[in-house]
Amino acid sequence: MTKIYQNIITAITNAEKLLAVLIDPDKMKVELVSNFISKVNQSIATHIFVGGSEVNEGMTETLVVEIKKFTDLPVVLFPGDIIQITDKADGLLFLSLISGRNPDYLIGKHVEAVSRLRAIDLEVMPTGYLLIENEKVTAVQRVSETLPIKRNNIQTIIDTAKAGELLGMKLMYLEAGSGATHAIETEIISKVKKELSIPLIVGGGIKSKHQIENAYKAGADLIVIGTAFEQDESFFEHLKK
Repeated sequence: MTKIYQNIITAITNAEKLLAVLIDPDKMKVELVSNFISKVNQSIATHIFVGGSEVNEGMTETLVVEIKKFTDLPVVLFPGDIIQITDKADGLLFLSLISGRNPDYLIGKHVEAVSRLRAIDLEVMPTGYLLIENEKVTAVQRVSETLPIKRNNIQTIIDTAKAGELLGMKLMYLEAGSGATHAIETEIISKVKKELSIPLIVGGGIKSKHQIENAYKAGADLIVIGTAFEQDESFFEHLKK
């Protein structure tokens, strides 16, 4: 952990809020990158996350290379599998799906990734990943074969996040899932944040500036938006600098 993580900590210390645009290699055509990233650069976005649950080998690296031609924002991998790891990015969220009990996504995939990570220069950030119940089955749930934590079981969500911190995670990510019908409730965000001393990332189901502001007020340090931009790029108009 070096530059990216330390910049996140510094921003939080200075009461600055962070926003990441999540780009799925399976949904973004390379020829559209230039125009899309120009809108990202004009927005309040501070990071670009790249990754998806189901991505063919080589697609992530190709997309990252193209993205970095048009922006100086840090490009951070948000991988669904080890084949999405590339040294063309700046950093990696080393995600452990602590809301589930599939050993592959708790530690198995990470062990497989070590030989690849050992050979490249990539900032690795240990991240606890909690999938929170939504009204639909998400790609994360389907691929990882794990069940999300029920939204009304707030104490379990809190305790799981805190356990992740005590295990040494440096970031905590509350995820409603790609294409979620609604965002994670502010009550959940607020109560989890009060228990943590590490940065809190929140994503999934956020489709309006109002929802972004509410998530920030509740305690989110970094918000991730993906589907909202996939469905309507005009959303950038609400997030200009």
